[in-house]
Amino acid sequence: MVQQKSELPPLALTMGEPAGIGPELALKVWLERENSQTPPFVLVASEAQMAKSSRQLGLDVVFHKVAGPADATDIFPHALPLLALDEDCDVSPGQLDPSAASSITGAIETAVKLASCGEVSGVVTNPIHKKNLYDSGFSFPGHTEFLAHLTSPNGETPRAVMMLQGGGLRTVPVTIHMALAQVPDAVTSELIVQTAEIVHRDLIRCFGMERPRLVVAGLNPHAGENGALGVEDITIIKPAVEILKSRGFIIRGPLPADTLFHEVARKEYDVALCMYHDQALIPVKTLGFDTGVNITLGLDFIRTSPDHGTALDIAGQGIADPRSLAEALKCAAHMAENKYNYTHAGGT
Repeated sequence: MVQQKSELPPLALTMGEPAGIGPELALKVWLERENSQTPPFVLVASEAQMAKSSRQLGLDVVFHKVAGPADATDIFPHALPLLALDEDCDVSPGQLDPSAASSITGAIETAVKLASCGEVSGVVTNPIHKKNLYDSGFSFPGHTEFLAHLTSPNGETPRAVMMLQGGGLRTVPVTIHMALAQVPDAVTSELIVQTAEIVHRDLIRCFGMERPRLVVAGLNPHAGENGALGVEDITIIKPAVEILKSRGFIIRGPLPADTLFHEVARKEYDVALCMYHDQALIPVKTLGFDTGVNITLGLDFIRTSPDHGTALDIAGQGIADPRSLAEALKCAAHMAENKYNYTHAGGT
């Protein structure tokens, strides 16, 4: 594929939960922009909250308030471009306050609007605290579902897929936030096929892979041991893999999960599709705990996030590690560049 030279707009970074470490991470990742080779971004946040966080943490950050992202790339080397929200918030570290909910969701909504109209090349979200949002009437299970909703004005919500990346590994949980007892009934051949198709498409469009290699983990120990330890691997997972093979996918499975993530095995595939949350997240967090990235596939715009939570217990102490956010920003910029090249080479 011929590479096109692009001058993409900056990324949009949201504030996240202001009582957590999101504000600190945003400040630190800008301060370390040269050493970390951080791509330009505009911070969508409460002006009062960011100024307060900077003072409390003793971080020497120069803010430049902007009306939009257009000038952010030129400003970024010298000052942190801040797109201030209409509604400010002012909360203390570690102390959740439902009154901040409108600022949190407002930052996400603003970033998505900017991405949808091409003013930013992607959205990077700092972590939110779902319980705090629920207490204020937030009706979505989490970040990903809210983002999908914001891109479906006609009510046809796209299916978003979570992919984790870290330590040289990429995994996708086919089912996500549900009790383990519910997983066997939730895993269907159709769900596996749909998930694999979304992953396959975005690996080509956003990661520059011409022929992605997928593997599928078994649900049961030893991938069911030929039915002795459960039949789902034979009756549900294997038929899905065969369907995908018939569509030209390079894919193997179901494979025993206990031998899927060691160093030699990881060289044989680009992404592992896993059947439940911990099966996908444990290996990524073990290999790249401080640098993991949460990537949303299947949306019309690029979205990444650091692969950790709000860390209320250490908020305001100045010890939060910005490496995962830095990786999320670099990953989003990489995806945006690949998507630009793919689109301008005639891809859809």
